[in-house]
Amino acid sequence: MKAIRVHAYGGPEVMAYEDVPLPEPGPGQIRVRQGAIGVNFIDIYFRTGAYKAAQLPFTPGKEGAGRVTAVGAGVTGFRVGDRVAYGSAEGTYAEEPVIAAAAAVHVPEGIDDATAAAMMLKGLTAEYLLHRVYRVKPGDTILFHAAAGGVGLIACQWAKHLGATVIGTAGTPEKAELAKAHGCDHVILYREEDFAARVREITGGKGVPVVYDGVGKATFPASLDCLSPLGTFVSFGSASGAIDAFDIGLLAQKGSLYAIRPTLFTFSSQRPVLDAMAENLFGAVRSGAVRIPVNARYKLAEAQQVHRDLAGRETTGSTVMEP
Repeated sequence: MKAIRVHAYGGPEVMAYEDVPLPEPGPGQIRVRQGAIGVNFIDIYFRTGAYKAAQLPFTPGKEGAGRVTAVGAGVTGFRVGDRVAYGSAEGTYAEEPVIAAAAAVHVPEGIDDATAAAMMLKGLTAEYLLHRVYRVKPGDTILFHAAAGGVGLIACQWAKHLGATVIGTAGTPEKAELAKAHGCDHVILYREEDFAARVREITGGKGVPVVYDGVGKATFPASLDCLSPLGTFVSFGSASGAIDAFDIGLLAQKGSLYAIRPTLFTFSSQRPVLDAMAENLFGAVRSGAVRIPVNARYKLAEAQQVHRDLAGRETTGSTVMEP
C-alpha cells in the first residue's frame, strides 16, 4: 500500500510518499481501508519533532474514516465491513493502516467518509471543550480564537446551539464572514483590533467566563485580560507557537483565574467517555445543529502541500486527503 513516511524531523519536504507492506492487525487492532484522512495541526507538530514519535521512520496522522478489512485477536465490537472513524489513532496517512480498536467508533448512516474523517479530531475536541472542560450554558458569552479554523467552525456553531453568545477572532475579513456564517455573533479582526479591549466593550466591561485558545503565543497573555473574575483560560493548541514561561502568578493578578491545558487523548482514552462524546457529536451533526465544512480536499500524495497550506493559514474549516 501507499503511505507517507517521515525518516527525519523537519519541514514538509521530509514527508515521503512510499510503498510499504500491507500490515496485519495485532491483538486489539483493526485494519481499515480509508475513504478519507483528516489533517490537523498536531500532524505538523509530530512532523517537525515538536511532539516526538515513538520511533523513526513513522507515518503521521491521527484521523480518518473507512471500512474495516481485518480484525486482530481479542477485538470485540467491530467486524470486517463495518464503517468506522477515529480521531486519536496512529499512522493514518496511509491507504490501509492498522489502528487500535479502542480509538475507533462506528459511523452512523447519513455521514459520509469525508465528513466523518473531517469531524472526529476537531469535532471531539469541540465536544470536550464545550461539554467537559467548561460546560457552556444558555446565556453565557464565550470567546473562541481562530473561529474560522477547523475546530472553531464546529465549536462556534455548537456553542450557539447551546444558547451562548459567541465572540470569535479571525485574521481576515473573509474569515470573519465565514465565522459569522457558522455561529459567531461578533467577530474581532485580531490583526487590526485590540481583541481584549473589544471583548470588554462587547460585554460591557464584564469579560467572559471562558476563553478557548488554540492559537497560543500570539494571543497570550491578552486572552487572560478577556476573562471575568474566576474565569477559565482553556489553552488547547499552539498554532502560532507555544506559550513561553507561563507565570502562574498572572492568574491571581487578573482575577483568581483558572487555566487548563487539556488534550483530546486524555478524554478519549476512556472507552465509555469516547462513546458518549462520539454519540453527542454525531447527534449534533445529524440534527443539523452543527455542519462540518470540508473546505479543502487533496490526494494523499499531496501531503507536503497540505502541510504548507495548513501552516500558512491558507485553509479554513476542515481539510481531508483521499487515498
